[in-house]
Order: sequence, then C-alpha cells, then structure tokens
Amino acid sequence: MILKCIKTVATVAFAMVSINVAGQDLLARQAPIDRKLKAVDSLALVRQIKAEQAVYPAYSLYPTWENQRVHAYGNTVSVPDTFRIDLSGFCMPTTHTKITSKCGPRWRRMHNGLDIKVYIGDTIRAAFDGRVRMVKYERRGYGKYVVIRHDNGLETIYGHLSKQIVAENEYVKDGDPIGLGGNTGRSTGSHLHFETRFLGEVINPEFMFDFPNQDIVADSYLFIKGANRYAYQRTRALAAVKSGKMDQVVAKQQASEGNSSVRYHKIKKGDTLGRISRIYHVSIDRLCQLNGIKRTTILRPGQVLKCS
Repeated sequence: MILKCIKTVATVAFAMVSINVAGQDLLARQAPIDRKLKAVDSLALVRQIKAEQAVYPAYSLYPTWENQRVHAYGNTVSVPDTFRIDLSGFCMPTTHTKITSKCGPRWRRMHNGLDIKVYIGDTIRAAFDGRVRMVKYERRGYGKYVVIRHDNGLETIYGHLSKQIVAENEYVKDGDPIGLGGNTGRSTGSHLHFETRFLGEVINPEFMFDFPNQDIVADSYLFIKGANRYAYQRTRALAAVKSGKMDQVVAKQQASEGNSSVRYHKIKKGDTLGRISRIYHVSIDRLCQLNGIKRTTILRPGQVLKCS
C-alpha cells in the first residue's frame, strides 16, 4: 500500500515537472512571436501618430480645430514661456522681396504682419507643411485669405489674395501653391499680407523670414512669451533667457499687459520726440525703444508712434 502511494506521488511530480518544462518550451517558442507582435504594434502606433499629425498638425499644442475664426484661441490655450520652433523645412511664400509695411502700429491700428509687394496673379506658396484651417473672404479685413496650421506649431495667414486655390482641411506641403496675389479686402494696392502666429500670439515675420535674401533667419526660432513683436522686446528677453532670469521678464510683461493701456500718437507737422515725450510723460529713450527708432530718426506726418 505504501509502495503504491509512493508510485502515485512520483508519477504526479514527474507530470508536473513535464508540464513545467513543456510550458517553458512553449514560452521560449512564443518569445520571438511576441517580439514580432510588439514590433508590429510599435509600427502601428507610429503610423497612427503620423496620421493624427497629418489630420491635426501640432495637435499636442492646440486644443481645437475649427474653420470659423482666424484668432480662435484667446484664453483657451496655455502658452509656454518658451518654445523652440523648427524652421528648417520652409519655402518663401513669394519670390518678391520688397516689404511695403512692417509689423507694428500703423494708422492708429495694430498691423500684425508684413506687407510684401506682389502683383495680381502672382503665385503665393505655403511656407511649411501643414493643413489648411481656413479659406474665407473678409470684405473689411483680409479680403480673400488662407490660414494654415503647420506641423511645427506655427499658423500662417495669407491675405488680400485674388484667388484661393486650396480647400479647408486640405493637407499641403511647403512650396505648394495656395493662392494668387491680389488686392481684395482692406487694401490700397496689390500686396501679400503675411502673418505668423504661435498659439494665437503674433510673431514678427521678420524675426524668422529674410525676404530681401529669400531665406530664413535661422534653422529654428526661440518663441518667448510676450517678446515676439518688437526688436527691443526680443533683445531684452533673449538676454534674460541666457542669464536665467526669464521668470522675471514674463512677470514684468504680464504686469505691463494687465495694468496699462497702449497709447499711440499720430505724427503731425512740427512734432518732435521731445514734444511727444512731454505730452505722454515718457522719456525719449523709451519712445525710441518702443518703436525701434533712434533719436535722429526723421518723423514723418501720418506716422504712428507707440507711446506706452
């Protein structure tokens, strides 16, 4: 009886060992298959990410995709203090090099882009890869215009076109024709109004695009919150980034935006920087800094200066 029990226990133990060995053999044979499946899953994930990026460029930065408003974000986005924008895959939107109006105050209004002299019918091209967010007409503003959101996070606006040759939600590559130069909307002559924005914040296109030399200024652009419109802002902010004092600059910029209103002065015959400084209680050096001019700059009637 005892011998029979010992045989039974030994048989069970041998069976368990055999099952364990067989299981290990099965796992060993399964391992290469699992690795292949993981590789397939990884490729599928990469394809899915690329597909999402193509459908919604910079989808990790922007909360929405809509085709109704150019400036659609307001307080709905979280704008980082700094962000590096890749400019390497670019195309100049036009081969023309003459800038007729710069970014900044103009005629008591803020001009948020560059005006480049083009002629009616000239080809206008996409500056980077991206998806067309808007193709609209605005009689008292941009005229016929196109807005593209790019893979690098920028949005570009092309205004006063005579014809738009892309459709909303269409994916375009850098250099693809998107429209023809024109004189539609609030315009006094044929030209291209070209804007560059990041999360709705204006970036002076001249900080990125060198139209006279038909090239970009650098392979990348360091976006600094609140310091992308004027040269004096940019110089000060870049120095702060290098010295590690960026938090102070951002706080100062936010306080300035929240506590003071922007004032402009339209130059009249006989106006001088000294007279304007006395009227608005601001130093001449500050006036020069706000407007990117020098003390020796000649003031022309009709010119608009920012005074605060």
